Amino acid sequence: MNKDSKIYVAGHRGLVGSAIYSILQQKGYTNLVGRTHAQLDLLDPVAVRNFFDSEHPDVVVLAAALVGGIMANSTRPADFIFHNLQIQQNVIGEAYRHNVSKLLFLGSTCIYPRMAPQPMREESLLTSPLEATNEPYALAKIAGMKMCHAFNRQYGTNYIAVMPTNLYGPNDNFHLVGSHVLPAMMRKIYLAKCLLDSDHQALLDDLRRRPVEGIAAEADYETVAQILSSRFGIQGSELLLWGTGTPLREFLWSEDMASACVYMLENVNAEGGDLVAGETRIADTNFVNVGTGIEHSIADVAAMVSDAVGYSGKIRFDATKPDGTPRKLTDPSRLHRLGWHHTVELAEGIKRLYDWYRAN
Repeated sequence: MNKDSKIYVAGHRGLVGSAIYSILQQKGYTNLVGRTHAQLDLLDPVAVRNFFDSEHPDVVVLAAALVGGIMANSTRPADFIFHNLQIQQNVIGEAYRHNVSKLLFLGSTCIYPRMAPQPMREESLLTSPLEATNEPYALAKIAGMKMCHAFNRQYGTNYIAVMPTNLYGPNDNFHLVGSHVLPAMMRKIYLAKCLLDSDHQALLDDLRRRPVEGIAAEADYETVAQILSSRFGIQGSELLLWGTGTPLREFLWSEDMASACVYMLENVNAEGGDLVAGETRIADTNFVNVGTGIEHSIADVAAMVSDAVGYSGKIRFDATKPDGTPRKLTDPSRLHRLGWHHTVELAEGIKRLYDWYRAN
């Protein structure tokens, strides 16, 4: 990959895609291509083919996907499998037809079985049933990764895949319903702090910047407070979060994830069915976990976020709501063997994310 290689980052405005795009710019890559959803609908095969016909990228980073937390996955299972399969089919297919020299596919560690041995190693893939709450999304990501591996084996392509743990960072989605656990938790705790401090202006400003369905832009403070309490369990002195608080989760700063992706693009290649970096060869695979190998309970994460936000109210957990997978810790040793390690620990990352949230 040369500094003037044309690199198409699909999903360049998303959480990981934007970080990858930024790091590539910082490293001196001068021929980057990105398209918003309005400019290019990746669900439309004709539009995707026309894009590849006109742009002819040398390298593709497939970071575009429909993503969400437990509630979104539970209520929109058809969307999560159909949209992601369609995006992957279109982009990977056109990458092959247009002789793209390298492709990086972003998956997720939700590909592993619900009761996979911990920490999760790549060898655990497809050894037992998936977690039911995100099975459609996981199946789509497994299909995408396997498609890349199959192309490598049959056609000698250079398509590699990374399976990140739970990500968080700048440009995250802070939607109260559809986002992942950490950004949703951070926003809920911040809104609870606004209520506790009776900071009417900060509360209303937040909801106008990031609208919440069912809360009108012109709603007054009392109406907003009532809706936040009844729909989301957000009150001033008390906040109700989903689940028991006991599941263990691993979190990776999105810019660390982007660093790992660029490292893979620059240093790791698929050769037939293997991954190769210098003298290191990992046989019969095209994917690696990307994570920290460190886990925290959801309750402990809530305490870290409360500390960063400065919220002094009480946090309770609603055990009638689903927890998801009890434990989900990656084994990143394959990636360590290939030469990359994370740099940002969770407490520091949470502080950075809160600073970004307040500034944006």
